[in-house]
Amino acid sequence: MEAGRITRKSMLYRTGVEYGDYTMNHVLGCSHGCRYPCYAYLNKKRFGVIHSYEEWTRPCLAENTLDLLDKEIPRLKDRIKSVQLCFTTDPFMYGYEDIADMSLQAIRRLNGSGIKCIVLTKGILPAELAQLSHDNEYGITLVSLNESFRERMEPGAAPLSDRLEALEKLHDMGCGTWVSMEPYSTPNIMQQDLDAILDRVQFTDRIIFGRMNYNSAATAYPEQREYYNDCASRVISFCDTHGMQCHIKAGTITEPQMPAAQNSACRAAHAAV
Repeated sequence: MEAGRITRKSMLYRTGVEYGDYTMNHVLGCSHGCRYPCYAYLNKKRFGVIHSYEEWTRPCLAENTLDLLDKEIPRLKDRIKSVQLCFTTDPFMYGYEDIADMSLQAIRRLNGSGIKCIVLTKGILPAELAQLSHDNEYGITLVSLNESFRERMEPGAAPLSDRLEALEKLHDMGCGTWVSMEPYSTPNIMQQDLDAILDRVQFTDRIIFGRMNYNSAATAYPEQREYYNDCASRVISFCDTHGMQCHIKAGTITEPQMPAAQNSACRAAHAAV
């Protein structure tokens, strides 16, 4: 498949996401069509950038991405600690080779100026990434090991086993890898074994864990506070045991607060990002 085409006026900007620095979003829309729902989709629809779910799932690639980077990198590179691809779209959108190719070229441009890139995808991470800067970090979103759940909630995204295989291959080639376990569902939406998911991603360097938001079924779950507090505690303990970094997203832990030592561990991991 091939994405549509748009142009942008700018590319690199400082993000307000709690674990981010700078970001770039060189695609409008996302064919993965996540039904959690997707915050990026809700936000773009709210402000009239797109008008329907169907429009959102027909991605458009910014054809002037590299020209913008060539202009902006010299001006911003001394301020940038890292650039995340991406927060409102997916850099390796499943089935879109033109988007993946542009993402690889963009990472090469940024690395060529000494800028670290942090990648997150629900697609397939290409093996070519191992040839780029060893400062880069490559991640996948993984909130379940159940493929039926993936088909329902992430209908256009890559199969879970394919995502994991590509991530583990990069890890085995010496790359820094991580997993975003967000949005993690409540049991009334999906009954699953958190420990089994954690065991499957034990090879990674970092886990980010966050609750499900903007979903009426999740927010209506009567024991959601206790549930997410328990999940967060188990993620922190798992990462501590296996020498992994972790970051618990703001709002995931609520009263009663976690023990100070565990909160300190999360803050330390956050500071290292």
